[in-house]
Amino acid sequence: MQRNTMIGCLAFLLLPALCAVTTRKSTLLADNWPQFRGPDGAGISAEKDLPAQWSDTVNLKWKTPLPGPGSSSPIVWGDRVIVTCYSGYGVEKDAGEPGQLQRHLLCVSRKDGTILWQQAVDSAAKEDRYNGYITEHGYASNTPATDGLRVYAFFGKTGVMAFDMEGKKLWQTSVGIMSGNRRWGSAASPILYKDMVIVNAGDEDRTIYALDKATGKVTWKAHGDQLDSAYGTPIVATGEGDQRELLLAVPGEIWGLNPDTGKLVWWAQSRLDGNICPGVVADKDNVYAFGGFPKTGSAAVRRKGQGDVTGTHLLWTADKGPYVPTPVLNGWYLYWLDDLGKACCMEASTGKMIFKESLQIPGRGKLVYAGTVMANEQLYSVTRSGGTVVWAARPEFKEIARNQFPSDTSDFNAVVALSGGAVFLRSNKFLYCVETARSAPVEKPR
Repeated sequence: MQRNTMIGCLAFLLLPALCAVTTRKSTLLADNWPQFRGPDGAGISAEKDLPAQWSDTVNLKWKTPLPGPGSSSPIVWGDRVIVTCYSGYGVEKDAGEPGQLQRHLLCVSRKDGTILWQQAVDSAAKEDRYNGYITEHGYASNTPATDGLRVYAFFGKTGVMAFDMEGKKLWQTSVGIMSGNRRWGSAASPILYKDMVIVNAGDEDRTIYALDKATGKVTWKAHGDQLDSAYGTPIVATGEGDQRELLLAVPGEIWGLNPDTGKLVWWAQSRLDGNICPGVVADKDNVYAFGGFPKTGSAAVRRKGQGDVTGTHLLWTADKGPYVPTPVLNGWYLYWLDDLGKACCMEASTGKMIFKESLQIPGRGKLVYAGTVMANEQLYSVTRSGGTVVWAARPEFKEIARNQFPSDTSDFNAVVALSGGAVFLRSNKFLYCVETARSAPVEKPR
């Protein structure tokens, strides 16, 4: 890794966007699900009254047809649900040309699924061709983010874009047009920190970028060759004394950076080689990393070090872990549904597997892409073609429900969003809102 090439500059400190004017009352901000895996990227919601069961006829409030497929997750702010899709190329094998690819950003009413606005974005650079593993997730895999003032979308080689809440384009910034050695395309989602949009553009430029939210100008950037095969979304985690770290796993290492400057503060070697797809999970003391190929595993590192902390801060490594999905941490335990459809529970303090339960998910190959999230001690894990598994966040396996929409046979690759008593999920064809039934479901026309 070229640690000496990591560069950074001081950020201009502004008030966090969550303190900005918004159309919702501040008491309702907790309802928002503004980025990948929720408010702080931990995949945990304070919601108490979410439905555990749904189908085409049970607890389905509405579903809205989408203009194309996508593996990005929906986000929620106030009365709006926002999601991305793509069309023109890569929807069907051998159909279209890369130059015809378009991304779509949709804003939908959370009340009834009506499309409030949508923007189609032409490709600014030719993406990798639709073959190999890119066919598993497509060209809209990056979940957008919002602070209630703007929506930020990452569209691979087309760059990072900002729109206002009515869909007006505000800026567009390129973060590279390279290709990873595997030609799998982009996957990491943008996250928000203070006045910055932070993006892991490992596939496009082997670089993490921090862009000014108001202008799109580069605040800092940090380059490292190992980002080439790091597909995970970083997180900004707070530790003791309100110390914040930007955390990310790359092949062979786990990194802790200063999120204000991009400077690499500490790193620890790990056995997680090959491509790293899951995001990391953290508490105030430790960070947990997962992935690797051909041997998938996991590792834990004590946070807040300086320089190479492998000998002092590496707590444990294990030969079990998810290949693609990101786990969730609940107290003493890590939970995930792995890509082969096995429900897993690991003791966070030791890396010991507590259980690994096969759920007999239908399909072939990678059965699960979406990570697990949690609310009210219930875990929500979306499988690609076998429905959403709801199971108990406890060290003894218990399946609560398995929910499918029999009318939709397309893939479900995205993490659910949990907000305001509802579960929002998307397939390659529809965006869904599920909540305790109060009226008949509504299907909105295109």
